[in-house]
Amino acid sequence: MSEPEIRELRYFRAVAEELNVTRAAKRLGIAQPPLSRAMRRLERRLGVDLFDRTGRRLALTPAGEVLAKEAAVVLSSVDVAVRRTRRAGAPRHALVVTAKPGVATELLHTVCARFRDEPDAPELQVVVSGFGEQAAMVRDGRADLAIAACFDGEGLDTEPLSTEPRVAALPADHALAGRDVLSTADLVDEPAPRWSTPEPLDDDHWLGNPDRPADGPTVRDTAQLLEVVALGQAVALVPASLAARNVRPDVTYRPVSDAKPYRTLALWRAGSRSPHIARFVRTALECST
Repeated sequence: MSEPEIRELRYFRAVAEELNVTRAAKRLGIAQPPLSRAMRRLERRLGVDLFDRTGRRLALTPAGEVLAKEAAVVLSSVDVAVRRTRRAGAPRHALVVTAKPGVATELLHTVCARFRDEPDAPELQVVVSGFGEQAAMVRDGRADLAIAACFDGEGLDTEPLSTEPRVAALPADHALAGRDVLSTADLVDEPAPRWSTPEPLDDDHWLGNPDRPADGPTVRDTAQLLEVVALGQAVALVPASLAARNVRPDVTYRPVSDAKPYRTLALWRAGSRSPHIARFVRTALECST
């Protein structure tokens, strides 16, 4: 039995996601008959039915569901390999670093300024990314290195750069705003913001409680976060430095005695031996002390 080709897996992914051969063919930019033949050929190659064609709508069989999950992993790995290979073979390989706006980008600007002054420093490309995107960008090859706070750690090496307290951001007229110091238990019944691109660590990040889901409004950036807090729609733990930069009459910040600190880390692909990444991390540590 011969192995499936990458092209066949890409075709299969499109049909599995659309569950409609006509739409999948249009998405792939090919005619429907060749796509249908390719799916039949793939099934013969594997010796199983991937699609249930007996109903009014196309559906995946159990074998098809397994292949859909596994194909996603394989195709992602292929895309990453191609992206990294092309970047490595470029005439001038720039070091791409990323961070989200806020504490991380402030540190990133400082590190980049010092790094560019070092002898024989490579070209730097800075990419401003959204909340929770940094680890994924390093994993899939869009960035060589990231400065981030919240990530799951899979497939990455890290170096802690800095820590700072987190404080509760509350509406100015909130009942807890009159207290000098709070605990995470005080926040257990408060609505927490949901980020537009959620990560597994978000719930603990916002209210210091990983056991309860965020149930407040969806936000996309810090400005929107503070607006929903000011309107009384959410309460959130934020870095103390963010609070210091965003003093406003309709939001009150209070210390939270047992909140885990906000950590800023450098992230890069596990096992990387790039001397440029090593130099950048050393520079970041120097700027953080």
